[in-house]
Amino acid sequence: MARKGYKEEIDLVKILWDNNFAAIRAPASGGATKKPLPDVIAGNGDRYLAIEVKTTSKDKIYISSNRVEGLRKFSRIFGAEPYIGIKFKYKKWFFLPLDDLEKTKKSYKIDLKLALSKGLDIYEVIGKEKQIKFK
Repeated sequence: MARKGYKEEIDLVKILWDNNFAAIRAPASGGATKKPLPDVIAGNGDRYLAIEVKTTSKDKIYISSNRVEGLRKFSRIFGAEPYIGIKFKYKKWFFLPLDDLEKTKKSYKIDLKLALSKGLDIYEVIGKEKQIKFK
C-alpha cells in the first residue's frame, strides 16, 4: 500500500534538486523507526532543511505534537531549519516554520487561512525570492 504523501515527497525532492539542494526522502520516516526523522532532508553546503510533509484534500490538517517535537529535536541535533511542508489539494506548496503552527490541546493545526497568511513558498525557503504578504 502506497503511503499518503509519497508522490508529494518525490515532487518536493525533485524541486529541491532542481534548485541546487541535494535532497532525499528519509526512508524510515513516518514511524518506521523510534527515532525522529523528517520526511525530506536537504542541503546545499550552507543551509540544511528538515521537512515534514503533509497532504490533505480538506482545508485543515492536524499534526501530532510528537511529530512536531521530533522534527524540532532532529533539526536541532542535525543543524537544519525545520519546516512543515503542506500541500492542499489543487493548491501550491506552503512551508511553515514550527513557531508559526497553531497549537491545540493535543496537536498542532494548519488550516488554509494560516498557510496563506504565514506560509512560505519553496523559493522563499531556499532563499531565491521573497513573497509579499497581503493581510
